[in-house]
Amino acid sequence: MRGSDRPSFFPFGKEQMLPAEEMLEVGRKRQKLIIGIPGDHTKEETRVALTPQAVELLVKNDHTILFESGAGAQASYTDVDYADAGAIVTNNRKEVFQADIIMGVAPFSHDDVDIMRGNQTVISSMRLNSQCKSSLQKMMQKKICAIAYEYLKDEYRRFPVMESTCEIAGSTAIMIASEYLSNAHQGKGVLLGGITGVTPAEVVILGSGTAAINAARTALGLGAEIKVFDNSIHSMRLMEEKLGKKIFTSVFQPQVLIKALQSADVVLGALTFISSPKFVVPENYIRKMKEGAVIVDLCISQGGCFETSMCTTFKKPAYRKLGVIHYCIPNLAARVARTSSIALSNIFAPILIDIGEIGGMFKYIKSSKGFRNGIYLYNGILTSPDLGNKFGLSHQDIELLIAAF
Repeated sequence: MRGSDRPSFFPFGKEQMLPAEEMLEVGRKRQKLIIGIPGDHTKEETRVALTPQAVELLVKNDHTILFESGAGAQASYTDVDYADAGAIVTNNRKEVFQADIIMGVAPFSHDDVDIMRGNQTVISSMRLNSQCKSSLQKMMQKKICAIAYEYLKDEYRRFPVMESTCEIAGSTAIMIASEYLSNAHQGKGVLLGGITGVTPAEVVILGSGTAAINAARTALGLGAEIKVFDNSIHSMRLMEEKLGKKIFTSVFQPQVLIKALQSADVVLGALTFISSPKFVVPENYIRKMKEGAVIVDLCISQGGCFETSMCTTFKKPAYRKLGVIHYCIPNLAARVARTSSIALSNIFAPILIDIGEIGGMFKYIKSSKGFRNGIYLYNGILTSPDLGNKFGLSHQDIELLIAAF
C-alpha cells in the first residue's frame, strides 16, 4: 500500500506507535525544579553559575529560579537582567538556600551550609585544598547531595567544565605573566614577545592538555618562544599538530628541564590531573631560575605543580620566593568573569533541563554515569576517596550506593 493510500486511522509509521500507557508514563516523569543562585560573599569569586539567557531558558521550561540580588554584578549582569529573564530576585539569602538545587561557582562556606535546609543538592567546585572538614561533616548531617562540577564527565568521557575553564585559564595566564614581566608590577620590564633585534621571552609550559595548548597559542601569538614538558608523547604530538610544530617538546628529563628553567622568563604549571599532581618541580630547580622570572600555577587548587607554590587571592595574587614571582590563584578564570560565566552556563543549563525532563535529580544521577563522577556526597554519605583520605573519613563507592537507593 502506498503512503497516499494508507487509511486515515493509521497516520503514523510503525516505529512511531507507542501504547497509550507508556506515553502517559513519560509525561509524568517531568519535574519542575526550584534552583537557587546565591551570590559569593567572600569576594574571591566573580563568576555566576547561570546567565540571564540561561535563566530565561529554564523559566520557559517551567522551572523556578531564586536569585540573590547582586549575584551577577561582577560578571556585569544586573538584577534587572535576571528579573526580566523571569527569575525571582531577592535580598533574602536564606530564602535562596531553601531551593531544591543550589548552584554556586566557589565552594560553599560554613555559614552557607548553616542556612541550608537539608536534603538538597548543591553544585559548585570542590577545590580539594580549600575544603573544610567541619563544613563537610555538617553537609553530611544534613543529608546533602553535593556535586563538584570540575569532575563531571560528558558522553565523550571528557571533563566539560574543566576543559572550558582550562581554555580560559590558559589564555589568561599568559596575559598575566606578561603583566608581571612588565614594570607595572615591579617586574623585569620585559616584553613577552620581543621586537626586531630583541630576543623574545622564553615560556616553559608544564603539561600539554587544554590549558597548555591555549597558553601556548596565546604566547605564540605574542611572539614568545615555547618549550613544553610532559610525559605523554602522544599528547605532545597532538599539541604540535594543533600549533603547527612551532614549539620545543620534551619529556621530564631533569637536566633538560633544569636548563629550560634557567633560561625561562615565564613558567606555566598546566599539568593535567584531578586529585594530586603527577610531577612537582622541586625547590632546588626553582633556585636556578632567573631573578624576576614569573611562575603561574594553574594547578594550585589540586596541590600545585611547584614545591614553592602557595594559594593566593585576588587581594594579594602574587608573591616573591627565591627571587621568582609566583602567581597562584585557584580560580583564575574569575579574572574574566563574564566570559567564564557564559562558558559555565552553557554547560549547566542543558544539564538542568535534562534533570527536569527525566523526573528529578536522583533519577538523573542514576541515568548518567558522567554526572555521578562529580558526586562527592550522596544523601550525606561521603563518596570521594580524596576527601576521605584528606580528613580521615570513611567513604563509599557511589555505584554501590546507587544500587542500594
